[in-house]
Order: sequence, then C-alpha cells, then structure tokens
Amino acid sequence: MAYTLSDIVARLGGELRGDDCLVERLAPLEDAKTGEISFLANAKFRRQLETTGASALIMSPKLAEETGYGGPLILTDDPYLYFARVATLFHPAPQARPGIHETAVVGEGCRIDPSSEIGANVSIGHNVTIGERCRILPGVSIGDGVAIGDDVTLYANVTVYHGCRIGSRVGIHSGTVIGADGFGLAWAKDHWFKIPQTGRVVIEDDVEIGANTTVDRGAMADTIIRKGAKIDNLVQIAHNVQIGEHTAIAGCVGIAGSTKIGAYCTVGGAAMFVGHIEVADRTHIGGGTLVSKSIKKPDNYASSYPLSTMKEWLPNAVHLRHLDDLVKRVKELEREIKTLKDSKDQNND
Repeated sequence: MAYTLSDIVARLGGELRGDDCLVERLAPLEDAKTGEISFLANAKFRRQLETTGASALIMSPKLAEETGYGGPLILTDDPYLYFARVATLFHPAPQARPGIHETAVVGEGCRIDPSSEIGANVSIGHNVTIGERCRILPGVSIGDGVAIGDDVTLYANVTVYHGCRIGSRVGIHSGTVIGADGFGLAWAKDHWFKIPQTGRVVIEDDVEIGANTTVDRGAMADTIIRKGAKIDNLVQIAHNVQIGEHTAIAGCVGIAGSTKIGAYCTVGGAAMFVGHIEVADRTHIGGGTLVSKSIKKPDNYASSYPLSTMKEWLPNAVHLRHLDDLVKRVKELEREIKTLKDSKDQNND
C-alpha cells in the first residue's frame, strides 16, 4: 500500500507541514529510507534526524520547533499514537473468509454466523454460539456452551473450555488456554482432594490476550477480564481473578486466585501478586515487583532489588540477614541518647 501524506491526514487528522509526498512503508527513524515514514516522540533521539533517510516524519509541534526539522512533517500532539494508527492503516487486520473448513468438527446445536471463518481441524463442542466476522483459525478447540461475540480472532491452537464467554473484537493468540480448572484443593489428612471449579471465564469486549497465557475458570464465581484490557504472553491468571477495564499486563506476570486489579493499571513484566488482595484503579506496578498486600492508594510501586555485581551483592545480602538486629540496636541507642539528653536538660535546670 502507498499513501500520500495528505491522504493520511485526511483519514487520521493532524497537520501537514511541508511538501506532500508518497510513502509506501513505515520504518524506525534510524533505519528509514526514501519512501518510508517514521516518527520522533522523544527529544533524546533527535540526533537521529541528522542521518535518517525518511521521506516524512510524524512529530509534535513542540519538537518540530525545537529541532527545526525542514522535511515533510505530520504534526500531532501524540506522535507515538499517531504512528500506531498509521501502522494500522498500512497493515489492516485480515478479514474473515466465510465458511467452515471440511476438516472442522462442529457439535450439535451450534449457531455460527455465516460470515465467520472456521479453519482446518477446528473442534467445536455442542451448543456453541459464534458471532459475525469471527476468525477461528486452525487447531482451535472450543468446548460446549461457549459464547463468542462479533469480530473475534482465535489464533491457531487456542483452547476455550466449556461455558466461557468471550465478547466482541477480542483477539486471543496461539497456545492460550481459557477456562482451565483453577488450582483448588483441600487437604484430606493424607492427600489432596480436588475442589470442582464450577465458575467460568468471562472476557469482555476489546480485550487482547497474548500467546501461551492461561486464564483459569472461577471456583464458583467467574474469572473476569474487563473491557479493553491488554494481556501479554505467558501470563498466569488464577481462578476468580478480576482484571479492570483498560489495564495492561506485561509478560510472565503471575496473579494468584481472587486478586482484583483495578481499571487503567499497568503491570510490568514478571510481577507477582499473592491471592485475595485488591489493587486500586490507576496503579502502576514495576517489573519484577512482588505485590504482597492490597494497594488502596494509586501510585507507582516497585520492589525489585537493583542489579549489582556478585561482589557487591554478597556483602549486602549478609547485611540484610542481620537487618532486624541492626534495627534493635539503633532503637536501643536512640533510647540511651534520649536518656542522656533528658538528664542533661535536668542538670541545666
């Protein structure tokens, strides 16, 4: 595909400055060549303007003024978001190819809209509902009684267990499992007794879930992913967890059962949440953080120990082992100092 800058502005807004030109591809600023468009959103990369071969750039009015860049520009307040929209313009999502592949297996009582695509070797249980323009790609397995909205894409080898609910405009990437049993066990003196997991997973509209993520079904109530949430690869979401609207969770995060994470939160990679806690709306958790208690006040939180050499880390680790003793000694010294100070004040009187 190729667009002139004026075409792009007409579709997406923004302001064209300089000569109109044709662009055919998108590229990073440092690698861009003639016929390509890139963006500058952070002033620390401004030196790359000296060497870029891009035919046009996307930039904020402030950065354009600061850098004095003279080439063709699209001006917008949020260059990164605008670039994302241009990328979507150049690379639109594939459309469903209506029909059911001859190797697909479809159970009784299913209602599949004729505009949807059911790929090779798909297995669909009984009484499943699939809405308009969905793409169910090869190897997907859908259990009995699942309901799927419109414009949903289930990539190859996704598994959706029985009874789960998926809203509209949801994307779930390969290898992800929706609705497996939660880790519910009772100790029976000499063995574990499995507790039936009778809830569902409910995924609301406009959610995207990355590859090889697992979302467990609820024990009795439902596990719920609210609308607009974005979840990366290799995330573990345990039973009865609730993820708030438009919250973004990076890869390798583990969320234990019955945790409630609010709306508009961000969670960095490899963060871990203990179970039965709540996290306030608009809270931001740094990568590698252990969240061991509820967070009631929105803020930026982190608990990762800074990277250091082994030589530096070893003595610090030794000191940490004796931290409680050190605190007790400091408190004793504070009491002694206070006693001495009070005695001196009395003598002065």
